[in-house]
Amino acid sequence: MSDLYLIYKNLTRKPLRLFLTCFAIFIAFLIFGVVTTFKSALDSGIEMSADNRLVVFNRINFTVSLPESYFQKVAAVEGVRDVTHLNWFGGYYQEPAQQLSIMAVEPESYLRIYSEQLVPEEQREAWIRNRQGILVGEKLADMFGWKLGDRVPISSNIFSHKEGGQTWDFVVEGIFSASDEQAETRMAVFHYKYFQETTTFGGDNLGWLALTTEDPSLNEQVAKTIDEMFANSPYETDTSTEKAFNKAFIEQLGNIGLIIFGVVFMAFFTILVVVGNTMALAIRERTGEIAVLKTLGFSRQRVFGMVLSESLLVSLLGGAAGLAVAYFVLEAVKATLGQFLPNLVMDRGLVLQAIGYMLLLGLLTGLVPAVNALRLNIVTAFNRG
Repeated sequence: MSDLYLIYKNLTRKPLRLFLTCFAIFIAFLIFGVVTTFKSALDSGIEMSADNRLVVFNRINFTVSLPESYFQKVAAVEGVRDVTHLNWFGGYYQEPAQQLSIMAVEPESYLRIYSEQLVPEEQREAWIRNRQGILVGEKLADMFGWKLGDRVPISSNIFSHKEGGQTWDFVVEGIFSASDEQAETRMAVFHYKYFQETTTFGGDNLGWLALTTEDPSLNEQVAKTIDEMFANSPYETDTSTEKAFNKAFIEQLGNIGLIIFGVVFMAFFTILVVVGNTMALAIRERTGEIAVLKTLGFSRQRVFGMVLSESLLVSLLGGAAGLAVAYFVLEAVKATLGQFLPNLVMDRGLVLQAIGYMLLLGLLTGLVPAVNALRLNIVTAFNRG
């Protein structure tokens, strides 16, 4: 009689208990897989930010605009290599539910600042020449089936058009890819001049400025110089690295890291208590059987291994199922949130981390029952029975 067969029979002697235990672990790893992937997708924009790229925005809030004159003043600051400006458009395609990440920019300086966005030279020139042109990321183009030369109407939920309505007509003049596979390409940019000429308001202001410094070591000095330049003015600024800006933007949703830690910790702690108690109860019920096994010649180490294996198998079974369902949930969510969270992908590192937690959970919940079985005295066990 093999040890695996005995482990199987012990696990399945009470199918309902096995199911409920696995289901509890399933829920824990479903939560872990979804929320951890979600946090990784949010953090990816922070990690890929350039070291020498700074963002200048209104000190009140990044949603409050800056005067157009700030562009030239910032460009003249010592240590600034290049600078561009961006305006959030608040766009959507066809219906409000299909929100787009789209901005009005100064084309040439934008492409210099964000050099990781790769545009074929002929498309680059065509976009710069056509004020009504729009430069689209390849993932966004694939999402809606847009091709070069297509005319696409994009509406804004913020601005209105001088000719009436809230819809602008664009021509797809370029489709950009990225030097990094994880970089954002579910977005689009168009000419600030076109926006300025056609909007009923907001065309004389800049949303925020993005700049590169001559060297990352100059970041702090440049940021301080810019903020002191506009101190005590009606439009004071707050200049930070792009990484810090992206992190602050994400943290408007709350402290995501703390929330996720709290959710996962509480789920795992609850599961640890439930599974640990279940395993201890199961071993206590089998005290007489364990004594019989020892009487038949099963070594203490062999009994220890069998009991611990039960706990590990339950943990791996429930955890793997939870992680698998989390993967399909994330794939479904990508259909609606993919344009805002392009890196919503359960990667290999997360899977390996989850397997590590499954093994840890199995060891923690099975170790005490296994030690009790190891130390069980045969005579005492039979007397108890």
